[in-house]
Amino acid sequence: MGWQDFQDDYNQPDKRWHKGPLNLLTDVPGITVGHQTVRLGKVQTGVTVIQPATGNVFREKLPAAMHVINGFGKSTGFMQVEELGTLETPIVLTNTLAVGTAYQALVRRLLAENPEIGISTGTVNPIVMECNDGQINAIRTLSVTEETIQQAFAACTETFAEGAVGAGTGMCCYDLKGGIGSASRQITFDGQTFTMGALVLSNFGSLEDLVINHRAIGKELKKVIQAEKKVEKGSIITILATDLPLDVRQLKRLAKRTSVGITRTGSFIGNGSGEVSLAFSTANRVAHFAESAWSMRTVLAENLMDDCFRMTVSVVEEAVVSSLMHAQSTCDIHGKTVYSLSDALARL
Repeated sequence: MGWQDFQDDYNQPDKRWHKGPLNLLTDVPGITVGHQTVRLGKVQTGVTVIQPATGNVFREKLPAAMHVINGFGKSTGFMQVEELGTLETPIVLTNTLAVGTAYQALVRRLLAENPEIGISTGTVNPIVMECNDGQINAIRTLSVTEETIQQAFAACTETFAEGAVGAGTGMCCYDLKGGIGSASRQITFDGQTFTMGALVLSNFGSLEDLVINHRAIGKELKKVIQAEKKVEKGSIITILATDLPLDVRQLKRLAKRTSVGITRTGSFIGNGSGEVSLAFSTANRVAHFAESAWSMRTVLAENLMDDCFRMTVSVVEEAVVSSLMHAQSTCDIHGKTVYSLSDALARL
């Protein structure tokens, strides 16, 4: 049994839309993604950077909204996004204990690009998001450096790897090897095509709960793979991006629906798990230094939001499964094998 046994539904997700050419977050024009992976002995960690748009994001911000599904996490920048509704920096994903290092590196980069920060204008709100990769990575070594973050920035392109790379290097998902997953959808309104993309950092769930295309495959895999019964204390970070002209309220509604895509794969959003979603639009950019007292924007009609909700659920669900399918089997810090989904399926 392999990926093809499950793939048909993802190849034809809905007649109302189709996948983007890369089936990645970067199908949304202007977005690039870069990884830097750190592997040395028991150190298996890294950084993933998302450049959310072309140009200077601090000076031309993006409408954005956050939604905390379950708040067991240490990510930064949520409060200002919630209050002001804008994204003004690239997004850095990494392990939990590297958040401070990533924050510092991102601040240095923004200061170099914007000499007015802290002098003629206010400071900056860095977005750093995390999951705990301590099952596979020797997290106490603090192996992510500021140079690691800058290398991830240098690697940003429209095409990027999924699975056990960058921030996903040490992550586990449903007791299998998790990591970075991505997918995209395109839809047409009034003759104009728009794109929605998702990128997840998957590090959550128990094998017995895993569902793919409505099949409880986790229960089948449990018969051939030993997985300890443990308290759910993983996390998933979801980044949802679109070039649809949505306002902050509409983006918040999308961010809430990411939970449905996650739970379709079997998650029950555990007590000790951290599920956090960030949604942004590359349309209707917001000037830091406004030249007019008025801001005129076009937004999608409310009666079309159901299509957006359906796309959100579809793209997030596939991104989670993609993170599993693209990962490779590895060993945790105790030498125990953590199987990829493809290797696990081969054992059935």
